[in-house]
Amino acid sequence: MDVVRLSSIEEKVIWKIRHRARVGKAKYGVTMEREDLNLMEWLVHLQEELLDASVYVQRLINDVSLSEGVLVDQDIIDAIDACESE
Repeated sequence: MDVVRLSSIEEKVIWKIRHRARVGKAKYGVTMEREDLNLMEWLVHLQEELLDASVYVQRLINDVSLSEGVLVDQDIIDAIDACESE
């Protein structure tokens, strides 16, 4: 079997996964192999995590748009709303 050499980026991701697993076990007392959640509960957890991620992405988009003076989605929506309310 060939040994695949991973990039430093992939190694960093693996390290972060292992670290998060340890933190999760310490915080919640369970691993991802837990069996107390049904499919819908897992889906809700996933949705909540993705919603959090979307908020983080929007924050960063706002920061970049402010620093670069670029209009982005929400800026455009706000500008249209302002025009329509005049």
